[in-house]
This record gives sequence, structure tokens and C-alpha cells, in this order.
Amino acid sequence: MIQIQEILDLSVEERISMIGMIWDSLDHENIKLSDAHQQELDARLARYENGETTFFSWDDIKKELNKAR
Repeated sequence: MIQIQEILDLSVEERISMIGMIWDSLDHENIKLSDAHQQELDARLARYENGETTFFSWDDIKKELNKAR
């Protein structure tokens, strides 16, 4: 088994890649959400379905952030 120090010795990019591989290896159908997380997701979906949510493009967000500097 890999030791924690071996992981910490990896570059940031290698560790992020490893996180992605671990995430992809999970059976997402069997991940259980807490009640609080499920309630929040349900509320967000309801706001989206009711047209109460506003979306912004990444370009718009970057422009706003640059204006704030």
C-alpha cells in the first residue's frame, strides 16, 4: 500500500491527478448524501426549475473580478 509520505512527495499536479483517479474509481451510485446536503441540493434544483436562479459565464465572472481590482 502507498504511504502518506509518498503521496506528499508528489508534485501538486500529480496529487490532483491522483485525486481525480480516486474520485473516478468510486461507485457514484452508492454514495450517500447527508440529509442536509440532500435538502440543499433539492432546494437548489427547485430554484432552478422555478427560474429563480441566475447563471453567469466564466468570462463574465472574470470581467467582474478584474473590475474589482
